[in-house]
Amino acid sequence: MRFRVGNGFDFHPLEAGRRLVLGGVEIKHGKGLRGHSDADVAAHALANAILGALGAGDLGRHFPDDDPQYKDADSLKLLAEVGKLARDRGWRLGNADLTIFAQAPKLKPYLDAMRERIAAALETDQSLVNVKASSPEGIGALGRGDGMAAAAIVMLEGD
Repeated sequence: MRFRVGNGFDFHPLEAGRRLVLGGVEIKHGKGLRGHSDADVAAHALANAILGALGAGDLGRHFPDDDPQYKDADSLKLLAEVGKLARDRGWRLGNADLTIFAQAPKLKPYLDAMRERIAAALETDQSLVNVKASSPEGIGALGRGDGMAAAAIVMLEGD
């Protein structure tokens, strides 16, 4: 059996008038993440981790932010495409671990739904996906609520 490991990180600023989508779950909040797509930092970090494990560049290479077809794109669909790319290359998810960094809102009530949506997008068992949240405890730009970030690590398995 072969193994490959990749990590991903993403962050976006918060902005009034935008939807907040994390891990494919829409969350009621006064602000949403600003970006070319829906700016789902959780999906972006996971996709970048998978692409890193594949040695296939990053999300921007595959889904450029200057391409109008990705304007307001559903990042979970982009993650699903990255998952398909991995499967097409002979890899399957061994496991994924994701941390979302946000001062507010509290994400605990949404974590199980995120895990479910991410596992479905990657066509894998939920037991292979872990989603957690961490508060920056008021420190820095994330602590002021200026934005959100996510970090992910994945292990891919192949025969």
